[in-house]
Amino acid sequence: MSNEGKTVEKLATPNTRNTIAKQLRELGLKKGDSIIVHSSLSSLGWVSGGAVAVIQGLMDVISEEGTIVMPTHSGDLSDPSLWEAPPVPKEWWQTIRDTMPPFDPVITPTRGMGKIVEVFRTYPAVTRSNHPQVSFAAWGKNAERWMKEHSLNNGLGVGSPLQHLYDNHALVLLLGVGFDNNTSFHLAEYLLPEPIMETTYAPVMINGERSWHSMEDVVHYEDWFEELGSDFEKSYTVQRGSIGAAEARLFSVKEAVDYATEWLSEKKDQ
Repeated sequence: MSNEGKTVEKLATPNTRNTIAKQLRELGLKKGDSIIVHSSLSSLGWVSGGAVAVIQGLMDVISEEGTIVMPTHSGDLSDPSLWEAPPVPKEWWQTIRDTMPPFDPVITPTRGMGKIVEVFRTYPAVTRSNHPQVSFAAWGKNAERWMKEHSLNNGLGVGSPLQHLYDNHALVLLLGVGFDNNTSFHLAEYLLPEPIMETTYAPVMINGERSWHSMEDVVHYEDWFEELGSDFEKSYTVQRGSIGAAEARLFSVKEAVDYATEWLSEKKDQ
């Protein structure tokens, strides 16, 4: 049986733009909310219209009075010496550094973000921030303002789009994915005392010229995020429900980051 056949079997009725919007409202989303969405299209089961219908359903609920944000990361714009899936011969490294096309918010595809994100980043009136590895895309009331400035250094930290979400009481929507996908936890890493720093590289355009540019950033702790999320939802309100065949979670960015800051600080010292 094909994968599409298996996803059809999960459902009593087809997912549509309208059914998705109805279930999002039942989960707790409403007009004017600001949200960051992490998603897996396949987890929803079969959808009439696929990723487009999911995005339209989200927009129907949030409306232009709110703001929808999605991570549009492109981790393959990085130093080839760090690649593991797959690695490339050492003899290729310098050629890759010299020839990799620079980040362009319009044309650079995402990597590992899923089909919903890849469709969303090209959607009309969606704005993408200008970071070669950890960009975000946004639609709605605050899209232009929140995406306008995105420092190359500390790309998920203070001053990044995540900070705007934190400051404006935004919500996280996990749509068929787990806490290991919750990008907002990263903001807490920059709030830790004496974070460990590292240097990364990516091709960018600076003053009209391509540059293989260095960036300073903190070491991340994604491997701990599932455990962190499990502990978080024992202590804070996490709305849970179903969108199609997918499990969905909805919770506060600020509460998640504040909890993660304390949790990660303790975890690091163990």
